[in-house]
Amino acid sequence: MVKMEEQNQMRRKYVSTGGEEPRRRRSGFLPGLLVGFLIAVIAVGIFFALRGGSAAGLAPVLSSGSAGNNAVDEAAVNKLKLLEQYIDYYYYKSDEVSKADMQDGMYKGLLNSLGDVYSCYFTPEEYQSLQQQTEGVYFGIGAYVSKDVETGACVISGVIKNSPAEAAGLMEGDIIYSVGGKEMNGLELEEVVSYIKGDEGTKVQITLIRNGESIDMEITRAKVTTPTVDSEMKENGIGYLQITEFDDVTTAQFEENMASLRAQGMKGLILDLRSNPGGNVTTVCEIAEQILPEGLVFYMEDKNGERTEYPCKGADFDLPLVVLVNEYSASAAEILSGAIKDAGIGTLVGQKTFGKGIVQTVAPLDDGSAIKLTIANYYTRNGNDIHLKGIEPDIEVALDADKYLEDRTDTQLDKAIEVLTEKMNGQN
Repeated sequence: MVKMEEQNQMRRKYVSTGGEEPRRRRSGFLPGLLVGFLIAVIAVGIFFALRGGSAAGLAPVLSSGSAGNNAVDEAAVNKLKLLEQYIDYYYYKSDEVSKADMQDGMYKGLLNSLGDVYSCYFTPEEYQSLQQQTEGVYFGIGAYVSKDVETGACVISGVIKNSPAEAAGLMEGDIIYSVGGKEMNGLELEEVVSYIKGDEGTKVQITLIRNGESIDMEITRAKVTTPTVDSEMKENGIGYLQITEFDDVTTAQFEENMASLRAQGMKGLILDLRSNPGGNVTTVCEIAEQILPEGLVFYMEDKNGERTEYPCKGADFDLPLVVLVNEYSASAAEILSGAIKDAGIGTLVGQKTFGKGIVQTVAPLDDGSAIKLTIANYYTRNGNDIHLKGIEPDIEVALDADKYLEDRTDTQLDKAIEVLTEKMNGQN
């Protein structure tokens, strides 16, 4: 099973779960409002690192190439031993650094040397945490964190409904300055997350920067369960369904919410993929098969040009459809929105998507650790390469943050309702 790395490369400016304007995300049906800056999205206490894949497709490699082409050759091993001797003899806190810490640092460094923000090494503890979180139950504060590749700053990129983070008043776009008194600037995203997450009932001190001002918060960690699908029946038979990410549980939640909307007499559907960072390839294909006509959902090509297709048999879906997207819609969210646009069965409303057209997979190792590697490019149903380009909406509408903060007016959703109403009237 392969997963798509959710968010992931910044479109411009600062950090968060992506975007170009500072946005605030509200719980419920509303999308991320002006957040600002994006990169590898990781949910604090809820999503740890993945959205990148599983072990499918990565077989153990026992040998590759000649010794002269390998970075880990005899000279490198001897140099590492020499460096270790220097550290052991001179470093003033050498007794506080364990052998395991040094080894993990070497493994992480090797993956970091690829210069790919999506490829990384997981310690056994990190990988175990990752596996637990994909089951839908997490322990932490219930917030997403993103890191900007250029500035190195980490930002709150989303807040989970009914979570400790929401209760404390965290807002999308808040810059994380320090955690537990330790400054976070310059640390890797996984490190920042590790400082914030923790056991249920424990407290964490976080200092944030919001609109240039410093804010200190004490948040009690808790068990966080996050639904990935939400729905609401609006006036005139308009069904609204939001998918926040494509997890293992998302398909069943999607089917349940669709059945509920149909039972309420849905005549048209608004599918909200705004600020959806991506997720499981299998899941997005299962959902696509319930919407798309016969054909491809998408396809991938690896380093050797080998192509893997993800087809669908075709669904009996004939409702007028509008899809909401924004600059934070990434990866698997772009697969679905791109397939719908290519198939011509729905109208995309909002802003250009993030533009992540690469795929990651995670391979567990014998000692309980794992690596995540970018393994392929993916292309939309019609063969479009959206990496670093994004998908242009059919109707471009910016989200007016001022109106939303003033009276919760969602200008993008309002436009989607207008467009869908016209489609529904056109069928009569």
